[in-house]
Amino acid sequence: MAKLTVNQNSIFKPVNAWKGRYRVLMGSAGSGKSVDIAQDYIVKLSDPRYTGANLLVVRKVYADNKDSTYAELIAAIYRIFGECAERFWKIRQSPLSIMNRITKNSIIFRGMKDATQREKVKSISVQHGKLTWIWCEEATDLTAQDIDILDTRLRGALPDPRLYYQMTFTFNPVSAAHWLKGRFFDVQRKNVLTHRSTYLNNRYCDPAFHQMLEEMKVHNPEYYQIYGLGEWGETGGLILTNYKIHTFDYGPERFDGMAFGTDFGFNHPHATLLLGWKDGEVYVCDELYIRQKDTNEIVKLTEKKFKKYKRFRMYCDSAEPDRIKTFHNEEWNATAAKKGAGSVHAQIDWLKARKIHIHEQCVNTAREIQQWKWQKDRKTDEYLDEPVELQDDAMAALRYGVEGWRRGPIFGFQ
Repeated sequence: MAKLTVNQNSIFKPVNAWKGRYRVLMGSAGSGKSVDIAQDYIVKLSDPRYTGANLLVVRKVYADNKDSTYAELIAAIYRIFGECAERFWKIRQSPLSIMNRITKNSIIFRGMKDATQREKVKSISVQHGKLTWIWCEEATDLTAQDIDILDTRLRGALPDPRLYYQMTFTFNPVSAAHWLKGRFFDVQRKNVLTHRSTYLNNRYCDPAFHQMLEEMKVHNPEYYQIYGLGEWGETGGLILTNYKIHTFDYGPERFDGMAFGTDFGFNHPHATLLLGWKDGEVYVCDELYIRQKDTNEIVKLTEKKFKKYKRFRMYCDSAEPDRIKTFHNEEWNATAAKKGAGSVHAQIDWLKARKIHIHEQCVNTAREIQQWKWQKDRKTDEYLDEPVELQDDAMAALRYGVEGWRRGPIFGFQ
C-alpha cells in the first residue's frame, strides 16, 4: 500500500500503534484526540493488510454522530486522500455509513440512548469480514452497561491473524467519581492503554481557542483543570449529588404533573428540559440542547421535538421577554420564571431536598450536573455560596422548570 500522508501530533503515536483490547483517551478540549482517532481509522481501513476489518462508531445519541464523528471521519478522508477521496470511499448520509471501495471495509454508526438502539447494536452485521473495532466518542455519556453490551460484540475467530479486536474511548474528563476512571485508570491491566492529552500537545490547535483556554486558566482555574489540562474534576464542591441517571417511561399518565424549563441561548447553548413530577421527585425526561439558533429556529425545533407536550407550562428565563413572547405567540404556555434576591439559592436548596431522575438520553443535562460546582475562594481554598456560571445552561433550565412545584405544586395536566 502506498504510504498515506497524515498530519499527526507525535503524542498519539503510541496510541495508534497499540493493538491491545482497549484504548482509553482522555484529554482537554482542543487536544486533537478525536481528529487523531478519525485519521487512524481511515488509514487502517484503507490498508489491505486489514481487509476484513469494520468499525462501529458510537455516541449516546445516534443523531449526534452526524456533526461529530461522521464529520470528523469525512474530514480525515479528504485531508488524507484529497481530490481522490470519492474514488476510494463510498460515503452515505442516510443512514450514515462509509465504505472503502478497495478493501470493502466499512464504518457503521449507532446510538445507545434506549433499549431499541441497544438492540440494533446487538444485531449489527457486516457484509465483508468481521466487526473488529468500536470507537466510543464522548464516552462519559455512556453507561457501564452500554460498554458491556458493545464489548460483547467483539468476539469469535478472526479470518486473518493481522486483524485484532479493539475498543477506543475518547472523552473530556468530568467527575473523578465517573465509572470510566475506576474501570480503566485506577487499576493496571495489560490489555488497556490509557492516554492523556491537552491543547498544549496539539500543534494544530486554533490560536483563538488556545487563547480562550489560557484565559480560563486565570478566571476559572477549576474548569481549566478539566477543559484545559484534561484532568479529572474534583468531586468536592458539587452542587447536586442527589440524582440518578437511568431509563424510565415518561408518558404523561405516569406523572402528577409535567412542565418545561427553558434557558435561552445563542453562542452558549439554548436548553429546554421536559420535566415530570411524581411523589415529590423530579424527572428530567428529555432535552433540547442546541447552539447558534435564532428564536424562530428554536421555536420550530421545540415544536418538532415536544409538540405532544405543548399544553404544559413552560417556565423561561425572565431576562428574555421578547423571546418568551415569541413562544407565547406560537401558542406555547410560556411564562417568565420569577427571579429576585436569593432565588437561585432557593431553587438549588429545593432541588437538593428531592431526588432527581435523569433519563439516559439527556446527555447534556447529565454532563452538566456532574460538574456543576460552587465557586472556590482562591485565597482560602474554601467553596463559596455562589455557583460557577459556566456549562450550566441545562442546570438553569432545571431551576426554572420546577418553579410551579417549588412555589406551590400544581398537580394534574391543566
